[in-house]
Amino acid sequence: QALIIRSCVANMAEDKEKKDDKDKDDEKKEADKPKDAKKDRRDVVVHPIVLLGVVDHYNRVAKGTTKRVVGTLLGEVSDLSLHITNCFAVPFEEDPRDPQVWFLDHNYHESMFAMFKKVNTKERIVGWYSTGPKIKPSDLSIHELYRRYCPEPVLVVMDVQPKDLELPMEAYYSVQEQTSDEVFKRTFLHVSSTVGAFEAEEVGVEHLLRDIKNASASTLAVRVGDKIGALKGLAMRLREISQYLSQVVAGKLPMNQEIIYQLQEIFNLMPDQDSEELVRSLATETNDMMLALYLGSMLRSTVALHNLINNKMKNKKVKEKGTENKEKDKEK
Repeated sequence: QALIIRSCVANMAEDKEKKDDKDKDDEKKEADKPKDAKKDRRDVVVHPIVLLGVVDHYNRVAKGTTKRVVGTLLGEVSDLSLHITNCFAVPFEEDPRDPQVWFLDHNYHESMFAMFKKVNTKERIVGWYSTGPKIKPSDLSIHELYRRYCPEPVLVVMDVQPKDLELPMEAYYSVQEQTSDEVFKRTFLHVSSTVGAFEAEEVGVEHLLRDIKNASASTLAVRVGDKIGALKGLAMRLREISQYLSQVVAGKLPMNQEIIYQLQEIFNLMPDQDSEELVRSLATETNDMMLALYLGSMLRSTVALHNLINNKMKNKKVKEKGTENKEKDKEK
């Protein structure tokens, strides 16, 4: 019995040790999860006032030159995204011949942020911007400087003179890249970026666009121009998708499961154009629309003819009245 009791106690102790080890492993995994979640790069949402601020900074300092301008980005995390809501310019100079020689006035940067913090305490330093228009060799060094003010700063590269029909900005985080050296090097990792706005900002942007639009152009011409621009952007995106898939099939690029999944979702959302019901419904809707346009054109032509006839009758009456008055004057 004593042996049985001892063996039971030993088994219980062993099970307890295993359970403790398992709990420790679980705790370690749970502890690692927040780190991984913290390391996950958030999507960047740039607000219109930031775009306007960057363009204004470039026009004041570096317009007509090959220089670029640099500034600090302010914002906050909301809806699991990093919202960049404000920015300010920072004095910056660099040697065009030696990209590693640069100067950024961090004292000015700290003074400006202290003043911005008095106005809005929610806004904190989230990164910096550059009008590259591409990443420069010295950007990693500047990024390390901003790590003193923010653990994970974001770099937003703005193209103030865009040539293509796409968003003139790219967002990057810096990550450690494991190399053969003992010291890890850092490199930039691209993250998705969009343009977003609060309701008050949308109203302000609409007023600005109202002033920018050409007043001489008709509403129909503006709509047609917008449609053409949207179709050009769609065609460009389709070409990019086609090139990417061709390079994946040829083995030049590795297959990204997330991109393939998104493309599959896009194809699943497309209508089945071989369906007779869809073809019939599209034909019916097109015929209804064309009938409405035809009736509208006929009605407009009828009204124009009616107005023309009325105008001629009115002129004829005026002319006859003038003739009668002349005859009466002669008789007198």
